Amino acid sequence: MFAPTTKFLVIDDFATMRKIIKKVLNELGYTNVQEADDGATAWPKIQEEHAKGEPFQFVISDWNMPQMQGIVLLKHCRTDPRFKDIPFMLVTAESEQKQILEAAKAGVSNYVVKPFNSVTLKQKLEQVYAKVANQAKPAA
Repeated sequence: MFAPTTKFLVIDDFATMRKIIKKVLNELGYTNVQEADDGATAWPKIQEEHAKGEPFQFVISDWNMPQMQGIVLLKHCRTDPRFKDIPFMLVTAESEQKQILEAAKAGVSNYVVKPFNSVTLKQKLEQVYAKVANQAKPAA
């Protein structure tokens, strides 16, 4: 799994949902977790933390939010060389194939459909970690 010091950004317009995700992350041993209430507040935060030399190492974002949706934030991250490789998980009540495909095309690392439990979130994090670990391996 990711190091316990991994810096997470949890983005959701519902404070209760942010608290739930943060609680699960804490239970998994991750304590470096910051929050944002939508993509419009998260995007400058992602840039500021990077500029300070303390970049987020994992983003977990809701899809449907006012101001800027999670899918739009994902696309911003994937088109910016500074953030193109950051693991990015979308959390959403949307489970339509069309949206799953849109997220995959945009470069999402993984996708969690609400409602979910801590076991599901842990499994999704492990799947992302496996992908990241495989990408980090030098080609033989």
